[in-house]
Amino acid sequence: MNFGYNENQVMIADMIRKFGDEHIRPKLMEWDESQTFPVDVFKKLGELGLMGVLVPTEYGGAGFSYTEYVTAIVELSRICGSIGLSMAAHNSLCTGHILAFGNEEQKKKYLPKLATAEWIGAWGLTEVGTGSDSGGMNTTAVLDGDQYVINGSKNFITHGKSGDVAVVMVRTGAKGDSHGMSAFIIEKGTPGFTSGRKENKLGMRASETTELIFDNCRVHKSQLMGKPGEGFVQAMKVLDGGRISIASLGIGIAKGAYDASVKYAKEREQFGKPIAQFQAIAFKLADMATEIEAAELLTFKAADMKNKGEKMTKEGAIAKYYTSEVAVRVATDAVQIFGGYGYTKDFPVEKFYRDSKLCTIGEGTSEVQKMVIAREILK
Repeated sequence: MNFGYNENQVMIADMIRKFGDEHIRPKLMEWDESQTFPVDVFKKLGELGLMGVLVPTEYGGAGFSYTEYVTAIVELSRICGSIGLSMAAHNSLCTGHILAFGNEEQKKKYLPKLATAEWIGAWGLTEVGTGSDSGGMNTTAVLDGDQYVINGSKNFITHGKSGDVAVVMVRTGAKGDSHGMSAFIIEKGTPGFTSGRKENKLGMRASETTELIFDNCRVHKSQLMGKPGEGFVQAMKVLDGGRISIASLGIGIAKGAYDASVKYAKEREQFGKPIAQFQAIAFKLADMATEIEAAELLTFKAADMKNKGEKMTKEGAIAKYYTSEVAVRVATDAVQIFGGYGYTKDFPVEKFYRDSKLCTIGEGTSEVQKMVIAREILK
């Protein structure tokens, strides 16, 4: 196994650092304060091929593997967690679901627009009463001739307002039946399909999160992905890859907080010397570096298995669980190293601190990951 970056990874990392310095860093706190979702930034990322990293070139994507995909998310999140999160959600959820389970007609219609960010993608599974228990969803689709009539709502949906197309899981059978849910591709502007309340969040504030509302929304049966009843199983497989995305997000946030901490610890002086020379601070940095290394190894292992087409449910859950918790611990220690300044918005670590917590919640909480890991090892 080669532990270094390959040529593509080096190119992507360099490209994102330059892009970030020009287009993200100058405004990231402005976007955070105002909760602005910077659509224009994602259009530019689309021009660079970063909104269709895994999409084959025949559909207008970059045609890279999960190895390059992890690198892209890490480097973006190292700058801004919100940008990394939205890029990841667009790639692995909406676009990834269509890539994995759409028919050829659906792929040709939607993937070129998504891969170039001509269209922004959303993905809807969670509902108000069904977070971790997604199988208990209440949103329904009833077949009426050649159309399905959808009623209900989804919440905590990334790009729920700004998205041009959404992949949505709804109930077409009995409640609680894992084969009673189906996945539909629904375009913005479809009558009866609207966005609802935008969430006012602790962190990831420049990544838009809203409700999706369906009021007698009619969708042609050609918008169904796969067969009726396959939606939940599809969603669980999509989330296997999505866990790699969140693990990568956690690594990026941790690295950003760590980078800032090392720089500050070398510059900040107390009692006549840089605080990095005090064992209390040096040991914090050592722990941060060690945990980040371990998180990277777990994540790239899961990505390598995904590239090979191997089952990686356990490995993806382990990477997501460990890395998201590492992100929180590293960001917390970063604030402590900065002291009072770490609690202010004039320094970068308070934002990494706020952003990090989402990693332990989104796309399956840490508790859900432990359930998945336990189930896999006890089979």
